[in-house]
Amino acid sequence: MRTIMHVDMDAFFAAIEVLDNPEYVGKPLIIGGHKNSPRAVVSTASYEARKYGIHSAMPIAKAAVLCPHGIFIPGRMGRYAEVSGQILSLLHDFSPLVEPISIDEAFLDMTGCEHFYASLEDMGTALKRRIRAETGLTASVGIAPNKFLAKLASDWQKPDGLTILRQDEVQSFLNELPVGKLWGVGPKLQARLHELNLHYVKDILPHSETWLQQQLGPATGSHLYNLARGQDDRAVVPEHTAKSISHEVTFSTDQDDFNLLRQQLARLSEKVGWRLRQDGLHAKTVSIKVRFHNFKTLTRSHTMDLAFNDDDTIFREALHLFEQIKLEPVRLLGVGVSNFTEGAQLSLFGGETDPTGKLTETLDEINRKFAPGTITKGRTLRSEHD
Repeated sequence: MRTIMHVDMDAFFAAIEVLDNPEYVGKPLIIGGHKNSPRAVVSTASYEARKYGIHSAMPIAKAAVLCPHGIFIPGRMGRYAEVSGQILSLLHDFSPLVEPISIDEAFLDMTGCEHFYASLEDMGTALKRRIRAETGLTASVGIAPNKFLAKLASDWQKPDGLTILRQDEVQSFLNELPVGKLWGVGPKLQARLHELNLHYVKDILPHSETWLQQQLGPATGSHLYNLARGQDDRAVVPEHTAKSISHEVTFSTDQDDFNLLRQQLARLSEKVGWRLRQDGLHAKTVSIKVRFHNFKTLTRSHTMDLAFNDDDTIFREALHLFEQIKLEPVRLLGVGVSNFTEGAQLSLFGGETDPTGKLTETLDEINRKFAPGTITKGRTLRSEHD
């Protein structure tokens, strides 16, 4: 049986801003844009701001209505990435198997490491204390037999929480949870489950896997059947063995404006390209992920003959794939690359796969000096057709 730990930093961006700016202590702080930013969205908010109903992905304009006296700032991704790297480094002191899943959270496989500590509580406390001592920040930690349960546990007592979920406690813990707490259950699926009179996890248990598949589809039915029983066999995959790099954005309202979606593809392509180059990798496959308003999800990919790591190639291929999809209101948009190689390949006719390599290198130098995204291309700011 595995011992999985999930570490989730508390209001990460806001907490760093408060740490660096003590005058923000105890005040509603909203990260993502200035108060009058017309199209910016909230990246995160302090717990004081959340009391006003402000949450991630909410338009800044709406947050300003809910909390007009709040402090609105664009944020400093370079600073957040710096602290994230510091935390990631110390996590490796606890386990060789660390899987970052975002800038502020990660899974650790602690299987076999338990004997170094007096108890699981002691293990979790040791990690929390180390993070606090080295960064001045708090983290919420969940420890459980698998990733699904560990992530649920870390969210149970936020902020600054520690929740241990042992195997014999799993079912009783799950039974009273609303179905919306299950991994992958969004508003649409939750509404469908309510139609079936499934409001809590315990309501799912009497039904067979076949019945759930008939009502929800084969994949979703099996997924919920297993989660309702606390079953999740996903392994912790260390960052260095990751087989793809991707970024995605979930819109607060469904989007069908092609120019806006094109702009977001450009932003996502830049983020993916940046990570490729920072890891010293080239890729040969570009993929996109599109989730529509009805939760229908499509993925499309294209594999190139030669490897690449420049933003232009990623964006060009992602846009070409997106243009082949019939446009409906979009809930989520993602761009990814895979099929990695180390170093560029030369074509038979000479030259590297990145004809704009010097420009890319110059842009990266500026962004490394200041912060990722400090300098960008015009297509990420507005569409050519706006």
